[in-house]
Amino acid sequence: MPGRPPTDAEPPLLIACALGIERFALRGRGRGGAVAGGAGPRVVTLRTGMGPQAAERALTEALSEGSVTERSPVVASGFCAGLAPGMRPGDVVVAEATRGHQAAAPETPCRDNGPLLRALRERGLTVHSGLLCGSDHVVRGAERAELHAAGAVAVDMESAATLRAAQRAGGRPVAAVRVVVDAPEHELVRIGTVRGGISAFRVLRSVVPVFHEWHRSLLLPWR
Repeated sequence: MPGRPPTDAEPPLLIACALGIERFALRGRGRGGAVAGGAGPRVVTLRTGMGPQAAERALTEALSEGSVTERSPVVASGFCAGLAPGMRPGDVVVAEATRGHQAAAPETPCRDNGPLLRALRERGLTVHSGLLCGSDHVVRGAERAELHAAGAVAVDMESAATLRAAQRAGGRPVAAVRVVVDAPEHELVRIGTVRGGISAFRVLRSVVPVFHEWHRSLLLPWR
């Protein structure tokens, strides 16, 4: 594991996801988690494993090992289940806030998501914004409708835990950008299934440059 970067170095962007197929999409052309072409800031792509406990543990370890800095922005990304009727695989969800699965869990606001929203919409993608809810299991049927009625637009198992751990380790920009692979009218047998989610995979791969642009925009005030 590399040592802690110099304090004056540009902070790497940390992209966290749960599944191997998500990491494959999100790594783009880089090797070992770093963006190819060495001229720009580094991007570390972390596979956390599935579930909120695994995500929180992996993120906490990554932030303490020195491969990223206390200023490194964190993006939770990968696939999600859409909750609103009419959502389709390949739609993008940009969280205004995330909330964990526990009763009365606090929300983590995503205050720096404006550039992400604009850039994704400029690419012609269908983008939804709102509360991204956490869960510790795959959500279906009536439970999906209940979460939507409570104000959430989408649900996944790792984003809330990832951003909570990132904020606990120090103030930094955080965002959650997920691609819908499972929706009310398009339920999959399981969330990791590739068949039926190929459009979601292609969209997830296509949004990686937007994360890089967001990262560069965040660096400007620090220069």
